[in-house]
Amino acid sequence: MGMSTTDQPWGCPNSSSNRTSKPSRNSSSHPRAPLEVVSSAQANFLRHFKRFDTVEDFSDHHYVSNGNASKQHSKTWVKKVQVDWKIFLENNLPETIFVRTCESRMDLMRAVIIGAEGTPYHDGLFFFDIHFPDNYPSVPPMVHYHSGGLRINPNLYTSGKVCLSLLGTWNGNTREQWLPRESTMLQLLVSIQALILNQKPYFNEPSYEQGRLRAWGKGAWAPGPKHENVYILSLRTMVYGMRKPPKHFEEFVRSHYFERAHDIVKASNAYIEGAPVGSLVKGTSQGGSMQFRNEVAVFMKTVVDEFVKLGVNELEDILEPPPVIHSNTSR
Repeated sequence: MGMSTTDQPWGCPNSSSNRTSKPSRNSSSHPRAPLEVVSSAQANFLRHFKRFDTVEDFSDHHYVSNGNASKQHSKTWVKKVQVDWKIFLENNLPETIFVRTCESRMDLMRAVIIGAEGTPYHDGLFFFDIHFPDNYPSVPPMVHYHSGGLRINPNLYTSGKVCLSLLGTWNGNTREQWLPRESTMLQLLVSIQALILNQKPYFNEPSYEQGRLRAWGKGAWAPGPKHENVYILSLRTMVYGMRKPPKHFEEFVRSHYFERAHDIVKASNAYIEGAPVGSLVKGTSQGGSMQFRNEVAVFMKTVVDEFVKLGVNELEDILEPPPVIHSNTSR
């Protein structure tokens, strides 16, 4: 990708993205120029990080043993993969999805999805390894989630299994299933983002279907204990990702969390103070439970420790302490 870890000054004390250049003392005799915002090295890295690119190898890929570089594929297979690469991914990927493929192993692909605002997954990074089997596109690709042993969603298993109609691993009507002549990798990645890493993850469970329909019909949804637990698991996923970033995304993971660290702490502080999950609006009857607020406060110490290792400053002082629990407090 043209950059090495030595190009990125992790932990450099002068790399804060909030610094601005100082105006000259003699500026009164000249028109005052706008202050120049000094971007951090991490922000610059993210700005130039391609959403779609090729890499030299995928030695840590989950499906690396499913083939080899010398394996011959049919013309139909090669054409379909190239179409996915060039037309659908290179030109149309959303800003929150990044993909890497391998020239010597066209059957392998890796994608990362950034958790969206308004969901329990906000600011998190979620990685997926993809394999195109020999009979692709007659059958859907195989997808493995980097779970770190955490079940952050009913459709994402600790084993890495991804349940989705488009993959044939989840029941759905014909239009929701893989259609060899129509379905694309772009559609698959966007579906994972919209249908799995969404605002109401536990409504994905079959047992929640009727409750989901009733809630949506009334235009109401309360973030209950299970959705609170998703945010805790998302924080744990952040720590797992920082400690063990997938190959070819090491600098991306560090830069992303370096830049998002203060926002993550601020959001967690709001939850500690009683804001509902996925929202910074406080003082509502749907605020987080007392148990959730305490768990966030406790685990955020671990998260902040990882941010500090990346060189992020001034976090310990702004982290909210656990809320005081009174004997007559139910929430």
